[in-house]
Amino acid sequence: MDGLNDSLVSEFVLLGLSSSQKTKVFLILAFSLLYLGIILGNLFIVFLVIADSHLQSPMYFLLANLSFNDVWVSSTTIPKMISDLSNEYRIISFQGCMTQICFIHIMGGVEMVLLIAMAFDRYTAICKPLHYLNIMSPKRCVSFVVTGWVTGVIHAMSQFAFVINLPFCGPNKVDSFYCDFPRIIKLACTEGAKFEFVVAANSGFMSMGTFFLLILSYIFILATVWKRSSGDLSKAFVTLSAHITVVVLFFTPCMFLYVWPFPTSSIDKYLFIVDFAVTPALNPVIYTLRNKDMKIAMQRLSKRGHYDKFC
Repeated sequence: MDGLNDSLVSEFVLLGLSSSQKTKVFLILAFSLLYLGIILGNLFIVFLVIADSHLQSPMYFLLANLSFNDVWVSSTTIPKMISDLSNEYRIISFQGCMTQICFIHIMGGVEMVLLIAMAFDRYTAICKPLHYLNIMSPKRCVSFVVTGWVTGVIHAMSQFAFVINLPFCGPNKVDSFYCDFPRIIKLACTEGAKFEFVVAANSGFMSMGTFFLLILSYIFILATVWKRSSGDLSKAFVTLSAHITVVVLFFTPCMFLYVWPFPTSSIDKYLFIVDFAVTPALNPVIYTLRNKDMKIAMQRLSKRGHYDKFC
C-alpha cells in the first residue's frame, strides 16, 4: 500500500444510519437478529446438503456455495455496523476500509457467478433433462465455483489498484455504514472523473451484464417450455420463482449504485441493507420452504435425530 505514504487521512468516520438513540437500539436488535438468522440459516443449508445423500446434486452443491458466500457477504458489514451503532465514535482505519471494500467486491463477484451457474443449472434441467448429469458434471460445478472466486478477485483488484494510490487529505466522513468505492473516491483530493468511470465501467457493467444475462436465460427457458407444453408455464414458474426472487433482490441495489455511480442522495446505503442483510436472511427461507427436496431432507434429519435420541 505505497499510496498510504501520500495520504494524510489514516481513518474514516462512518456516519451510519441514524443518530437517534431510540432508533439505534431498534437497529441493534433488528440487525443482531437478522445476522443470527443469516448465520444459522445459511450454515444449516450447507450442513444439510453435506449430510443428506439425497441432496448430492449439482443444484444443491451450488446452493450450498451460495449460502456459504452469503455468510461472508453479511459478515463484511453487519458486525461492524452493529458495533458502530453502540459506539459514539464510528471509526474505521484506512487499511480496514480498503480491506472491507475488497471483500465486499470479491464476495459480490462470487455471488454473481454462482447465480449465473444456478440459472444455467435450471436451464439444463428444464430444457435438456436427458443430458443434465453429463452437462452438470461434478467437474463443471467445481469449475463454476473456482471461476466465481477468480472473477471476484479480479473484479475487486482491478478497482482497488486505482483507489489505493489516491491521495486523501480530508474530509474523512463517509455517509454510509460501510466503505465502498463511490463513497471513498468522492473524498480523494484529486479529480475523480476518470476513477468514477472505472467504477461505472467495472461494477456497473458487471451488474447490468449479469442481470440481463440472467433475465435472457429465464426468457429462453420459459419460451422453450411454452413451445413444448402448449403454453403451460406453471411448472416452469414454480421452478424458477425462487431464483428470480433472489436475483431481483440482489441486483436492484447494485444497479442503483454502480450503473449510476456517485449519487447525490444517501438512499443507496439503505438499499444496500437488502444485499448485506435482507437477501442473505431470506435465501434460506426461499430455498427451503419453497423446495420440496429440502423439506423432505429436513424431515429425514428430524427423524434421524429423534431415532438417535431413543437408541
